[in-house]
Amino acid sequence: MRRPAAVGLAIGALIALALALIGGAEAQRGERAVAISVDVRHACAVLDSGRIQCWGDPIAGQTAAPDGAFSAVGVGAGHSCGLRVSGAIECWGSNYYGQTGAPGGVFVALSVGWQHDCGLRPSGAVECWGNNDNGQADAPGGVFAALSAGWRHSCGLRPSGAVECWGSNEFGQTDAPSGAFSAVHAGEYHSCGVRRSGAVECWGYRTDAPGGEFSAVSAGGNHSCGLRPSGAVECWGDNAGGQTDTPSGVFVAVSAGRLYGACGVRASGMIECWGWNRSGKTDPPGGSFSAVSTGRPHSCGLRESGAVECWGDDLFYLGDSPDGAFDAVSAGWHDNSCGLRESGIVECWGNNNYGQSDAPGGVFRAVSAGALHSCGLRESGAVECWGNQNNPPSGGTFSMVSAGSNHSCGLRESGTVECWGYDLWDQTDVPSGVFGTVSAGELHSCGVREGGEVACWGLNIYDQIDAPSGVFSTVSAGRYHSCGLRENGQVECWGYTFDGQAQPPTGKQIAVSAGYDYACALSEAGEISCWMIYNGAADVPAWLREPFAAMPVTGTGGLLGNGPGTWEVGLGAVAALGLLVVLLALRRVRALG
Repeated sequence: MRRPAAVGLAIGALIALALALIGGAEAQRGERAVAISVDVRHACAVLDSGRIQCWGDPIAGQTAAPDGAFSAVGVGAGHSCGLRVSGAIECWGSNYYGQTGAPGGVFVALSVGWQHDCGLRPSGAVECWGNNDNGQADAPGGVFAALSAGWRHSCGLRPSGAVECWGSNEFGQTDAPSGAFSAVHAGEYHSCGVRRSGAVECWGYRTDAPGGEFSAVSAGGNHSCGLRPSGAVECWGDNAGGQTDTPSGVFVAVSAGRLYGACGVRASGMIECWGWNRSGKTDPPGGSFSAVSTGRPHSCGLRESGAVECWGDDLFYLGDSPDGAFDAVSAGWHDNSCGLRESGIVECWGNNNYGQSDAPGGVFRAVSAGALHSCGLRESGAVECWGNQNNPPSGGTFSMVSAGSNHSCGLRESGTVECWGYDLWDQTDVPSGVFGTVSAGELHSCGVREGGEVACWGLNIYDQIDAPSGVFSTVSAGRYHSCGLRENGQVECWGYTFDGQAQPPTGKQIAVSAGYDYACALSEAGEISCWMIYNGAADVPAWLREPFAAMPVTGTGGLLGNGPGTWEVGLGAVAALGLLVVLLALRRVRALG
C-alpha cells in the first residue's frame, strides 16, 4: 500500500502540471470556480487557475487572498486559509487567537474552523492551531486520512474509516458512532459523516439525515447539505432562512454556512447560493404597527395596542417578548431587545451575556438596545447605560440616545451630538454643528442637521458615511450601510448594497430602521416591509454567477467545500481535485488545438 506522503507528492505534481497547462487558455475561457467554502460573513472559492477569489465582509482582511496557486481553501470567523500547491498553508485575516499563524512545513490537507484551524501532515499526523478554549486544537496522536475543524470541535478520519472527534461536546457533537466512514465533517453543534456505503449519519444537535447514497456532506449551523452521486444537492435541518430549499441541477461542490445559507459550485463552474434570509428577519407579520426597530438577527414592531411583536432568529427567545403595553421598543444587535413600558419602566429580554438585558429600575423616557450594552434616557435628561459599554458622559442633559454595536451617541438639548465608547474607526469623532437626530451603527454614526442634510462619520469601507445630498427627516446607521427618510417619505440607502442596489419599498414611509445587513420601513398605513441589503457570503461576484456554456465540467468530482468556515480535504479529496484540474486542462488543450 502506497504511503500518504508519496500519494500527496504525486498528486501535487499532477496539480502543478494541470495548472501550467491551464495558463495558456486563460484569455479565452476566463476563470471558473471548482470548489467553495462558506461562513456567515464571507466566502472563498478556488478557481480553475488555482487562484483564490473571496468576497463578503473585508473588515479583518479575510477576503484579501494572496496571489499564487492553491489546491484548497477554507474560511472561518474573520479569517481564511489556503493550501498552496507546494503543500504550505497560508492564512490571512484576523489573528486574535493565532488562527492565521499556520505552522511551516508541508501539509496534504487543510480544514478551517471558527477560530481554530487544522492541517494534515504527509505522515498522517494532525496539527491544529488557534483558539483552544474547548480543546478543539488538541488533536489526538496517530495517523489520520482526513480531518474537519468545526465551530468549537474537530473530527478526524482514521485510515480504518473510524471517526474520532475532540473539543466541545455539549450536544454530543464529538460522540462519533462506531463503524467505517469515507468522509467526516464537523459543523457547529453537530457532525456528519458519509458511511462507506454512501449513507450519511449525523450526531449531536442535528441528527436527521435523509436516506440514500451521498458522495459528500457538509454540516453547517442548524442545517446540513449533501452531494448525491448524480451531482444533485440535498439539504436538511432548520429552514428558517430557506437554506434547505436547494436548487435543482448538477453540482460538483457544496458548502453549508454556519447560519442560514449554503452555496454550491455548478458543473459549469457557476456559484449559486440559497437561503440567507437569516431566520426570516425580513418576513414581518401582517397587520398594523406604529413603530419598527431592526437588530442583527431579529426585528421588533410595536402594535397600535402597545403590544410588542418580534420576528427572526429566536435562539435567545427573542420572539417571546413580554406581555402588556409598551410605548417604545428597540431590537438590539446581539440577540437582545428592550422595551419602554407606559409607566416609564424599561424591560429587556434575550441575550444577557454582558448584562445588556439587566435594565436598572426607575423611570425612563427612551431606551436603545445596542450589541453588548443598552442605554436609556432618564426623565431628567441624563443617559444611563448597562452592559459592556456603560460609561456615558456625566453632566448636562440629552434629548435622545442611540446605542450602537460598541459605541453610543446622544443628542444634547442644545442640538450638539456627543458619542462615547469604541473609537477605532473614529465613530465617536462627531463633526461640529447642530443636529436634530442621531443614530449609532456598528462602526459608524449618522445624524440629520438642522437644515435636513445628513452627516455621517466613522468607518467608510463601503461609502456608508457618504450620504447623498438633499433634505432628510431622519437617518438610521446600520452595519456597512445607512438609510434615510426623505421629506416626501421616500427611503434612500447608501453604502454596501447587495448587487449594487438596495430595494426599499415604494410609496410614502414614516420610519426606517437599518439593521445589521438589512433594513425595515413603516408605511403610512402601518405596514412593515423589510429587505436584505448586505448578504455577506451570498454576495457572489457577478462573473462567478453568470452562466458559462463552454467546456462544462461533468460528473461530481468528489469535491466538497465545507462550512461553517471549514474545508475538508482528505487524500481522496485532494486526488479528486488533481483529477478535476487535469481534466479541465485536457479539455482546454483540445479546445485550443
